[in-house]
Amino acid sequence: MSGTLEEIAGSDHAALARWVEAAERPAIVRGIAADWPAVAAARAGDEAIAAYLSARDNGNPLTVLVGPPETGGRYFYTDDMRGVNFRSEKMPMAALVERLLALRGAADAPSLYAGSTPTPESVASFATENPLPVDTGVDPRIWVGNASRIAPHYDMAANIAVVVAGRRRFTLFPPAQIANLYVGPVERTIAGQPTSMVDPDHPDHARYPLYAEAERHKLVADLAPGDAIYMPPMWWHHVRSDGALNVLVNYWFGQRQDRFPFAALMLAMHSIRELPDSERGAWRTWFDHYVFGDGAVHAVDHLPPHAQGVLGPPSPQRDRMVIDYVVGFCRSGGSG
Repeated sequence: MSGTLEEIAGSDHAALARWVEAAERPAIVRGIAADWPAVAAARAGDEAIAAYLSARDNGNPLTVLVGPPETGGRYFYTDDMRGVNFRSEKMPMAALVERLLALRGAADAPSLYAGSTPTPESVASFATENPLPVDTGVDPRIWVGNASRIAPHYDMAANIAVVVAGRRRFTLFPPAQIANLYVGPVERTIAGQPTSMVDPDHPDHARYPLYAEAERHKLVADLAPGDAIYMPPMWWHHVRSDGALNVLVNYWFGQRQDRFPFAALMLAMHSIRELPDSERGAWRTWFDHYVFGDGAVHAVDHLPPHAQGVLGPPSPQRDRMVIDYVVGFCRSGGSG
């Protein structure tokens, strides 16, 4: 059922660590960055946070998405889905915030959005001046723009996103709602992961009737400067940003770089989806036996360790055997 997220006090670092370790549900982390110098600058006004970022600009150009006024800040496909409704420009941080200040109050202002820039590449001292009190092992990424709406999408890594300036509303859906979210193209995406075709701010229930069920399960988080949200992997989230100059930093962490679940899905779509029902059913039993079933980790207990091969327990040697087997199998056209 739809509702608001559970909350953790930003000062309770142990509780946040336990929540992240469980990796089951998202949560608001209220006030975790309340003492950041960047948040203090944001509370002093648009000019102050603009000056803070400009003073730390190392001159590297950012990729800035520019949406015309008629898009209402929603970065998305064109109506015919042959392209996107925005263009991109290059400019350093100082030029971006100067332009955002100049656009304040303009009735026909375009939407500007620079997203997912590692802070060492734009505002190098940010992370040391504004430390997250939980060690994620990664550098933060910074997102700067004016009012925008980002279509529901997911991350394959865990995510802690901290609002620095402006306000943000996150609307989340559990991974199980994928069938009710009308996912768009998986290989030709807007800016990364596949997105839902539904606009949660203005849902077209006639066109997307199953979305009504997704709405029953949505969770909403309204965040102010200094607040954060923790999202486990694969949770869908729509993000609406308000304000003439809003800033967020996020930390994607915990994703193994030697695992390729989405590639495995694509290969399964290619190899299994169009098989006759009886064969697909047979392959479902294989996947349950070796991947998803409760006994998958014990599926080869009857074999001595030296005979388990690619079915054996995790190890660098086992992983190398799996990759070599898949690559060799594909190169041979499936004959070996």
